[in-house]
Amino acid sequence: MGNQKSKIGNRQSKIIRSLVYVVGDNIDTDQIIPAQHLNLVPTIPAEYRKLGALALSGLPADYPPFVKPGAMQAEYGIIVAGRNFGCGSSREHAPIALGAAGIRAIVAESYARIFFRNAIATGEQYPCETAVNLRTIFHTGDEAEIRLDREEIVHVKSGKVFKLKSLGAVMPVVSAGGLFGYARKTGMIAH
Repeated sequence: MGNQKSKIGNRQSKIIRSLVYVVGDNIDTDQIIPAQHLNLVPTIPAEYRKLGALALSGLPADYPPFVKPGAMQAEYGIIVAGRNFGCGSSREHAPIALGAAGIRAIVAESYARIFFRNAIATGEQYPCETAVNLRTIFHTGDEAEIRLDREEIVHVKSGKVFKLKSLGAVMPVVSAGGLFGYARKTGMIAH
């Protein structure tokens, strides 16, 4: 059950159901997209796809490949992470690379502020938070269902349900495709 979402995707859906990829604490932006790839321009479609193919390529070798060799997207649509996800240098390429790889949501115990803001601004994925260490429940390859309207994530095989912190005002911004999409949708800027 791969995730075949394009950048625009189905932003109106309140349910995201996909395989999960699990990472630990302090996953930094160099692990998400190594600095040598920051010359790729996300507004060029071929380079956007290349960012997706390179997403999480900076993780240590003990992690399974996030994107299979030769693929442009991951088979995962959800990342389950620990604390301080997206720490390190400020780069909007990080959430963009994950979005290009097909990630529609990240569920972390906490985020680095700049990554959280960049995820919202780009509209690439929903930056969900949980007070629970879901890394003890979910394993890479498990199936999850995020119910955005109910603010919960479900471990599909076990049926266990876990509460997510409210996205509040973030939800319509990400659903609109980021800050510019939201500004256009609400009439703040002209189409």
